[in-house]
Amino acid sequence: MIVSTPTVADAPQTGFFGHPRGLLTLFFTEMWERFSYYGMRAILAYYLYYAVSEGGLAIPEPTALSVVGVYGASVYMTGILGGWLADRVLGAQRAVLYGGVIIMLGHLALALPGGISAVLAGLILLVIGTGLLKPNVSGMVGGLYGPDDTRRDAGFSIYYMGINLGAFFAPFVVGTLGEKVSWHLGFGAAAVGMALGLIQYVLGRKHLGSAGSAPVNPLPADQKGRVLGRAGGIVIAFVVVLVALVATGVMGLSGMVTVVSVISAVLPVVYFSVMLSSKQITKVERDRLLAYIPLFLATALFFLLFEQQPNTLANLAEADTDLNVLGFVFPASWFQSVNPLAIIVLAPVFAMLWVKMADKQPSTPQKFVGGLVFVGLAFLWVVLSKFAAGGAEHLPLMLAVVFVIMTIGELMLSPVGLSVTTKLAPKVFASQTMGLYFLAPAMGQGVGAQVVKMYSVENQQTYFAILGVATIACAVLLLVASRSIKKYMHGVN
Repeated sequence: MIVSTPTVADAPQTGFFGHPRGLLTLFFTEMWERFSYYGMRAILAYYLYYAVSEGGLAIPEPTALSVVGVYGASVYMTGILGGWLADRVLGAQRAVLYGGVIIMLGHLALALPGGISAVLAGLILLVIGTGLLKPNVSGMVGGLYGPDDTRRDAGFSIYYMGINLGAFFAPFVVGTLGEKVSWHLGFGAAAVGMALGLIQYVLGRKHLGSAGSAPVNPLPADQKGRVLGRAGGIVIAFVVVLVALVATGVMGLSGMVTVVSVISAVLPVVYFSVMLSSKQITKVERDRLLAYIPLFLATALFFLLFEQQPNTLANLAEADTDLNVLGFVFPASWFQSVNPLAIIVLAPVFAMLWVKMADKQPSTPQKFVGGLVFVGLAFLWVVLSKFAAGGAEHLPLMLAVVFVIMTIGELMLSPVGLSVTTKLAPKVFASQTMGLYFLAPAMGQGVGAQVVKMYSVENQQTYFAILGVATIACAVLLLVASRSIKKYMHGVN
């Protein structure tokens, strides 16, 4: 999630491996934020469905896994609002600061033994805080470099490494404390991680110069109060009503999940309808937008499977995997470190591969096909893993390979998603189309929250086989349609 921030010359331009000094600040801010996010996510499902005698909340497994799914969907949806608030009201620097504080408070709420009420309060705070921080810290990285600065791509690569380092170490710390000592201590460790990120952000903020210090497109003074009052009132009313319905038992957690799932599916339809019906776009732009629809749906389908790492696959790791290696029983949450480790290892390989292939590399639709094929194969690997175990528990290495195969799919689809979005976006809707892209993973996780209700350890082979085969079938359809899609893209590669 990246928003626009002005490029500045008043930020120190050296001091971190030849890069602007502010990159170090943003590197560790995002590293600690991802540490807290992925650490909490690694144990959230377990805390929700474990028995009360084991320190959990004893929520039925299907509902617990669905809650994890809609949490991820909500984070992507609020990222759009967070970018808007930074651009129009707060500025990126303050948005990141406020977001980090709210994230820390969310983890602290989860660290308190307050039952389902504390969980709801914590997750809402985390959704709001992540929506403020995540898009804007990325935008400030770009703001440290001039438009023709050749260090920009390398700077984002270094920053991306921070994301994956935080995600890699989080399950080892938060997961181990949560599973071996106390769930609340694990959530507390996530809060400490975000606190460390905030401390170094405040101390190093001076190195950012004026990048993101002010809104790039501020609301007019005479409209500010009215617009913010209406928007804030609607959001607060929605949250209060939703929490009240769940807390009083009128709706229940399952009903809340359904509401978020519906919103995640409806929002993209509204976005596409508004843009396609606009008289401000040309015929070529409309064609490109039509070509973008199957790529958008492919992205949503990809994330429907990919983001089952913290729910169905986490459950599989905990409930049906032999975690005993040479007498040491390791926490199931450690499997959540495989994906970031695989990214760190494989991302440079893919970057070199695309450069070496040059003009012979697959087209954008074909890369999307590859992403779907590999995430589908990952689900089929689960079936193979169970078969290889002879019906017994999964072997740790076999299950770890599932995450590696998924990562290959991610590296084929995810990096080109943002790029093709910028190329196919109508000029008058450039920023909104970027927001639309992030609704794809939101939609995937929102719909996935309903799909995971059909999963259980007992029917795992049927569940993963159906989703794997169906996804590969969709990849074949996309491949067949790729020539027509390319035609509607009007020269965009």
